Amino acid sequence: MWVSKFVPGDGYGNLGPACTLGKVPNLEVGGLLQHYWDEATNAPFAGPQAKLNLKPASSGFGLAVEFNGGVNLRTGDLGFAQALVPLTIPFLDDKVHLNLNVGWSYTNGTEAPHAMFYGAQVEADIGFGLSLMIEGFGRTNGVSGLQMGLRFTPNDGPIDFDLLAGNFFDTLSSRFFTVGMTVRF
Repeated sequence: MWVSKFVPGDGYGNLGPACTLGKVPNLEVGGLLQHYWDEATNAPFAGPQAKLNLKPASSGFGLAVEFNGGVNLRTGDLGFAQALVPLTIPFLDDKVHLNLNVGWSYTNGTEAPHAMFYGAQVEADIGFGLSLMIEGFGRTNGVSGLQMGLRFTPNDGPIDFDLLAGNFFDTLSSRFFTVGMTVRF
């Protein structure tokens, strides 16, 4: 789960529980509940998500296919949908990961609802349960951004806490801050 606060006051929250069944360990299925608020949209979205792991990162690189989508719970319209191919490449005894993804995204109510999505992230273990994350992302319609921050995983346990700051490269909603938490069990 995570919440992003955009300057001057817009925001985006996400809750995405998912599970992997013991009999199908390479398939992760779940749902998502998101809420986006700005001057034009103030609505909750809900929908499914699924990720099929084709190759584990422990084999030298990880490869998967991921799908998700959400319906606006106020209007019943499809609000967003994505089909992504994430790739993870571990380096330095698994202390650094290069995470890449590319795919298609649909976002209702935007000037270019259909666009290619892309992203690249470096996540590096810097010790004491901390990881540094730096990520660039964008859509082919010209919307792009950069974010960076820290992930804290106490005692290499099942909980991560994230704190990130970012910037879109446009003039409407340039800065944002994200707080997140992941719980694995």
